[in-house]
Amino acid sequence: MNYLKRIAKIFASAEEILFDDSSRIILMSDVHRGDGSWADDFSKNQNLYFAALSHYYKEDYTYIEIGDGDELWKNKKLADIINVHSDAFGLLVKFFNAGRFYLIFGNHDMVKKNDNFVRNNLYRYFNEEEKKYIPLFENIKVHEGLVLKHKATKQKLLLLHGHQVSFIDYDLWQLSRFLVRYLWRPLESFGVNDPTSTAKNYHKKDTVEKRLTEWVEREKHILIAGHTHRPMFPEIGKPQYFNDGSSVHPRSITGIEIADGCIALVKWNVKTRDDGTLFIGRDILAEPVELKNFFYPTTNPL
Repeated sequence: MNYLKRIAKIFASAEEILFDDSSRIILMSDVHRGDGSWADDFSKNQNLYFAALSHYYKEDYTYIEIGDGDELWKNKKLADIINVHSDAFGLLVKFFNAGRFYLIFGNHDMVKKNDNFVRNNLYRYFNEEEKKYIPLFENIKVHEGLVLKHKATKQKLLLLHGHQVSFIDYDLWQLSRFLVRYLWRPLESFGVNDPTSTAKNYHKKDTVEKRLTEWVEREKHILIAGHTHRPMFPEIGKPQYFNDGSSVHPRSITGIEIADGCIALVKWNVKTRDDGTLFIGRDILAEPVELKNFFYPTTNPL
């Protein structure tokens, strides 16, 4: 039951972001930006990600990344990732400078929990081409969780990565990182999947989802997480546990949009026009539903 207390503590101490029915928010997680090598799961979807974020920036969305944005188990240096994926980071900087960017850490970027790491690696980075330090997200704060609080109803939605309910991914994350970096990453080149990975282990997915849902049922608050890479969009009247999926699905990325008083689950992928040309488009996996329909009537609006 410690994981329930852990989530409750995060909920109680999380920074609150006020929003209303005119707000536009895109929630994404598990981007796993890597170093561009064969082990970089993000590389194959980087164009989808850039196209999606470009759309959201132009449409005045706030971008909230719910953990595992950067793959810092397989890779030691964040600067290597930034240099390889400079286009994506350039776009993130635009969100940040516009005051529309929030970061939550997950298990694969748990080092962002450390203020010194954030100060030394996220405030600025060393540009290999220019051989100098470049400003990035100056004075940014990386969160373990965030709460979206509706201005009118005072209802709250908890955002967190979800690894907090997994002993091996939270309490033993340094051991897990060691095994991924020095054992499972080399074996991946021979087609061996990491059996400890929540994203690749259906039993672990089910356990994480069950525990997160348990907190929702107990506390009567909406919870939106990542970690499992499995998108979730509950029916009205069911436990309100949502999951935004990931950006490393085969040939697609997923996210959750909160816009104009509604919530929706979406997918971005490559499509084909009638003339055979390719383009990147957005599909709705779960039709927009008014967010107020998901709020628990018993929630105490503080």
